[in-house]
Amino acid sequence: MIAAHKVGIPVFVTGGIGGVHRDGENSLDVSADLTELGRTPIAVVSAGVKSILDIGRTLEFLETQGVCVATYGKSKSFPAFFSTQSGFTSPYNVLNAEEAAKLIASMLSLGLESGVLLAVPIPEEHAAAGQQIDYAIQVAVDEARLKGIGGRDVTPFILQRVSELTEGQSLQANIALIHNNAKVGSQIACALSEYMKKPSVQTPVLKWNNFLIENCLYVYQFGQTNPGSVCQSFGGVGRNIADCLSRLGHKPLFISAVGTDSHSDAMLNYCEHMNTSAVARLQGQRTATYCAVITESGELSLGLGDMDIHQQIKEQYVSQYEEQLRSASLVVLDGNIPVSTIDYVCSLAKKHSVPVWYEPTDADKACKPFLSDSWKALAYTSPNLAELYTMSRTLHLPTPEGNHS
Repeated sequence: MIAAHKVGIPVFVTGGIGGVHRDGENSLDVSADLTELGRTPIAVVSAGVKSILDIGRTLEFLETQGVCVATYGKSKSFPAFFSTQSGFTSPYNVLNAEEAAKLIASMLSLGLESGVLLAVPIPEEHAAAGQQIDYAIQVAVDEARLKGIGGRDVTPFILQRVSELTEGQSLQANIALIHNNAKVGSQIACALSEYMKKPSVQTPVLKWNNFLIENCLYVYQFGQTNPGSVCQSFGGVGRNIADCLSRLGHKPLFISAVGTDSHSDAMLNYCEHMNTSAVARLQGQRTATYCAVITESGELSLGLGDMDIHQQIKEQYVSQYEEQLRSASLVVLDGNIPVSTIDYVCSLAKKHSVPVWYEPTDADKACKPFLSDSWKALAYTSPNLAELYTMSRTLHLPTPEGNHS
């Protein structure tokens, strides 16, 4: 996916994607390609997710990552690699290559960071064999559980047993799936190439080569200078809260990290009215910066965030302020800091009965305290609807389906 994206190939074909492994809610065993789908804008054509994995939680994880999932064909039923049906449905379906091309073009034109997963059911002539293979998979899964096989040993054991139980049928079906996926993927790629050549006024269009994004209101041409006005402001959710409290007469301790660059100099000068003694200045790191391109109507067109320095706000650094944390009347955390740091602060706050306010900052980070028991230390949180949806799903609470954007 990364290689294809780097050279401008928008459609990538594989056999089947990885997923959340069974008992993944305890082992946290999640295939890396799910995360990559959430941060690489490319269309992946596959036969769905193998039934040796937890398909339901895989689909939930993809939704959390912002990945659009669609079944290829008339049905919304999400395929399970060797089977046309997994018992779960995709949010969308595309009837043919032309509809798939329009979906991919829409994703590309919006400048989204996440990708699209197109799930192609097994061909009808192999569906019967697929059902037998799925039965063999269930038998192998049960055997693995009875024998106490766990961790990374599970998948090799199951694949070996499935091959033995099906007398090699699983390999033949696998080859047929790859051929079918390649055929469908090439049809989609051709349809996408033709679709991108058409002029459009109603919807934004991304054209190859000169990377031109246009619509009826504005035109941005990458590779050349575009006229506009530029302004600078100081943000960051945690900094904003500390700033407001300081202006209201309180004296909060602001714990954060910046680089040793002009951005950090400007920020610290601006925050002279605040207690910034706990802000670490780190050599070789870049101060967190967010660049937003706004249209004439005030809508966000393009956002670029350089937030890597937040990962340096580690437990070891925060622990030197343990005395202040224990005696605080309120601790405010935002979702940018690492999960381990959130767990440490919540554990300390719970031990000393200090209320904690969690500001998730976006839907992807809303789940962090809810991946462990840290959420039990929270007294307040301030999510929007999408963030609240993520929190609820992470806790496996009943959550209404629909658009949560």
